[in-house]
Amino acid sequence: MPSGSEDLSAVNRRDRPYFVLQGNICALLAAKDHVNVFLYDGAIVPDPEHIIAAGHDNKTARTVAIRPGEQVNSRALIAMFQQIIANNRAGGWRKLKQAEEPIRRG
Repeated sequence: MPSGSEDLSAVNRRDRPYFVLQGNICALLAAKDHVNVFLYDGAIVPDPEHIIAAGHDNKTARTVAIRPGEQVNSRALIAMFQQIIANNRAGGWRKLKQAEEPIRRG
């Protein structure tokens, strides 16, 4: 997570809070019966505990749903936040994905 000299910021972009640190980390999106934590991970952050609720095929972000009365797997969610922050520090998920793609020669 952020060191003492870094600032994890909440930015209100129109109608929902975004959390940023050297790039987008997540946004909170309220639904009728739950809150979605919209993770900007480029679908490259591992989800070994299967907390992702939607966006499995999305190329830019996925969501974790938090419902009243349900236990949040905070350890898994924090691990995902930490990986997103590490990816941001390494240039962002777009740069990391591009580096993984094979070089196409035509």
